[in-house]
Amino acid sequence: MEYSFNRDRSEIVFAHMKDINASYKDLCNVCDSVRYKSVPEAIAILDSVKEGTPLLFRRHNKGMGSRHELGGKKGRYPIKCASIVKKAIVNASANASNKGLDPDNMFIVHATANKTTINRRYPSKGILYHRSGGYGYSSARRSDLEFAKLEVGIATGTEKGLSQKMQKAIEHSRKYLEKMEKQKPKAKPAKAAPKDKALTSPAGTAKPAKKPVHPEMQKRPEPVKTDTNAQEDKKV
Repeated sequence: MEYSFNRDRSEIVFAHMKDINASYKDLCNVCDSVRYKSVPEAIAILDSVKEGTPLLFRRHNKGMGSRHELGGKKGRYPIKCASIVKKAIVNASANASNKGLDPDNMFIVHATANKTTINRRYPSKGILYHRSGGYGYSSARRSDLEFAKLEVGIATGTEKGLSQKMQKAIEHSRKYLEKMEKQKPKAKPAKAAPKDKALTSPAGTAKPAKKPVHPEMQKRPEPVKTDTNAQEDKKV
């Protein structure tokens, strides 16, 4: 397949999807939100859409409402398109792993979506006959079925074919990841056992604990033992 990436593609790992039954406008904005991000960060952004986090729509946003999570900017929750783009990123990561690369240390250098084909929709034969009075024609329906294609390319960010703008955006994303790693709280070390604590005795030497005795049992007098042989001698 001929990709729309018009630079050196020798060191970039690609993945594509075609004939997608989804809005290419939403796919374009989802691609904008993950472009020049690392692969783990991009997957985390796409997973957050299912949890109720909106994505910023820089284009194709006419009449769209603003979101307070985005600081008053226009956005939406494209759950279907986010899952499609995530699937393409996972496919590209698998291709990179097959080539011996580490996808966790790679960045998305290319992500784009375009409209491919349009299938015209026409009314059914029954609607043509009944609604038109039997003459066989009806008003045209404008809800056409549009398909799209998706391209994703990942790389380490040090390739020669990347432009200065791409390298600058990738470097900014790399510094942001390093900053977030430093801000993570460090795990507290486990507390050592106190030295004064006595060691456990070896097996078989420990004394069994005494069972508690009920107070009424303590008051009862012990039974008197009688010698049966002495009693028989007295009778004789």
